[in-house]
Amino acid sequence: MSPRLDGSRTHQATSTLPPEHLDPIEHHDAVVDHDDALAGLPDIPAYDEVAPADARALSKTLFERLESLEEGTHEYAYVRNTLVELNLALVKFAASRFRSRSEPMEDIIQVGTIGLIKAIDRF
Repeated sequence: MSPRLDGSRTHQATSTLPPEHLDPIEHHDAVVDHDDALAGLPDIPAYDEVAPADARALSKTLFERLESLEEGTHEYAYVRNTLVELNLALVKFAASRFRSRSEPMEDIIQVGTIGLIKAIDRF
């Protein structure tokens, strides 16, 4: 998976922003409160702590919610990404059935993840 950034690798910016970028935002109408947009979604524990039966039930709820959302919104992206991460265990399980192949396991999981993303997008 992707490496995590830690404090020892994160570099501090050496330049400063021009004063016009430091002023508060003037257009409050354009600001969307993401907490309001995500209201009604269930609280989701860490993905490795979700049991398979719970993952199926949660996926059904998230697919119903995804169907009612407009594509391109923050809420749509959140629900879509949550569905992908929630079902990665299924991809890993399916990939484990192909261990006897000469392909590296990372490649098989990558292809399975791409297939999962395409399936969610087709929904």
